[in-house]
Amino acid sequence: MMDISPLSPTILFHLGPVPVAQQVVTTWALMAVLTLVCWLGMRGAAVRPGALQNVLEILVQTIADQVREIVRRDPWPMMPLLGTLFVFLLFANLTALLPGLKPPTGHIETPAALAGIVFLSVHVLGIRTRGLGPYLRRYVRPNPVLLPLNVLAEFTRTFSLMVRLFGNIMSHEFVLAIVVFLAGLLLPIPFMVLGMLIGIIQAYIFTVLAAVFIGAAVGSIDVE
Repeated sequence: MMDISPLSPTILFHLGPVPVAQQVVTTWALMAVLTLVCWLGMRGAAVRPGALQNVLEILVQTIADQVREIVRRDPWPMMPLLGTLFVFLLFANLTALLPGLKPPTGHIETPAALAGIVFLSVHVLGIRTRGLGPYLRRYVRPNPVLLPLNVLAEFTRTFSLMVRLFGNIMSHEFVLAIVVFLAGLLLPIPFMVLGMLIGIIQAYIFTVLAAVFIGAAVGSIDVE
């Protein structure tokens, strides 16, 4: 009998020939819950907000202020991407604290998809803001000889973004599972608190790096 790799996804069911893994179902459920919460909080938006609307507005404004400090321009055109990224990552990472659930970000597919979204968004926002010609010219600065390295850097930083998120969440999952196996259910509580902190930090780092990449693409941040 072949051993199953701990990195292999847990298949829950099939849609025809397509297997549906646990992290996909968790992602769907998480998106549905977050969408419902946002809809309930903002459906009757008022000048004097209720508790849920107030929490949502504080969260959005806090993210916008942080993005503004990074990109040094109006953050609102970027908020649909960066705000959604942070909120999704925050709760996706914290699903590790729920019994029987594994965080979608602990499997390489989710970080890869999110990093791919950031990669495409960087170029779309860069071209939209600067124009195609000026945007492409940044790859031949300060010297055309550096063109291959500048292009390669676009892919390596996206790969790094993916691996950083995946590695941190996955490694904590393994450590927690080992501690639970060796010590029982009560001793790992400090590790669960640490996992909560790691989840929050990784959501913040991923979003900040995405904002830095976008800021460089639109010309707000000079990293060339």
